[in-house]
Amino acid sequence: MKHIADRVKLNNGVEMPWLGLGVWKAADGQEVSNAVKSAIECGYRSIDTAAVYQNESGVGQGIKDSGIAREELFVTTKVWNSDQGYESTLHAFEESRKKLGLDYLDLYLIHWPVKEKKYIDTWRALEKLYNDGLVRAIGVSNFHIHHLKDIFEVSGIVPVVNQVEYHPLLAQRELHAFCNSHNIVLEAWSPLMQGKLLDDPMLTEIAAKYGKSVSQVILRWDLQNGVITIPKSVNPERIAQNGDIFDFELSAEDMERIQAMNKEQRVGPDPDHIDF
Repeated sequence: MKHIADRVKLNNGVEMPWLGLGVWKAADGQEVSNAVKSAIECGYRSIDTAAVYQNESGVGQGIKDSGIAREELFVTTKVWNSDQGYESTLHAFEESRKKLGLDYLDLYLIHWPVKEKKYIDTWRALEKLYNDGLVRAIGVSNFHIHHLKDIFEVSGIVPVVNQVEYHPLLAQRELHAFCNSHNIVLEAWSPLMQGKLLDDPMLTEIAAKYGKSVSQVILRWDLQNGVITIPKSVNPERIAQNGDIFDFELSAEDMERIQAMNKEQRVGPDPDHIDF
């Protein structure tokens, strides 16, 4: 059974926590820095942000205020679509790094696979940052199988993670199997389907059986499926609750019942049809 401090070894040997704090829509300044501090106090060691969230400065402040040693933390950010391309990505990375106030980042991701395959030049920039030691690992977000294959064709470096929308109604089985076969760890954004699953009767019944909340059951399902999970919250009680998922294990039967909920239903955009 995994513990809050447990990490998964990525394909380049770097270890990443199974559980992290997502900060999408958390306001820059006090709100996000307090969320980061609360998470670190609860034992979280991974923080996931992005340039487009416009809260990297607040995340950096929260890290600084936490007083925790830098090497204990795993910090992820992402290059936004409008900054994709080789030189512009290198510049965007430097901006993110300055806002976060860090000498290096643990993981840098391409946020979306934009049209015209611009992500190929972006990936080349990520390779440079990786080879220069400015980032410990590089990966992608919202990539379908065909996007990943584009990267494979031009690069010897395989992404360490693919961060995608993932929850019981969108289990992404084919993509998950493909990533597993190439030693790419799947990472779930919107693991709770933006709260839309919290009143589901079957999940409520399973949660009652384990004396846990529905959100804890879903996050546990992620971990038992070998998926890194980064639930977003700015509420200290909710952050603590989301982290309290390491003292129980879902039975094989309950895992299968949750798996059977899959409808390939998204709350976010399909990466093949984005216009931003």
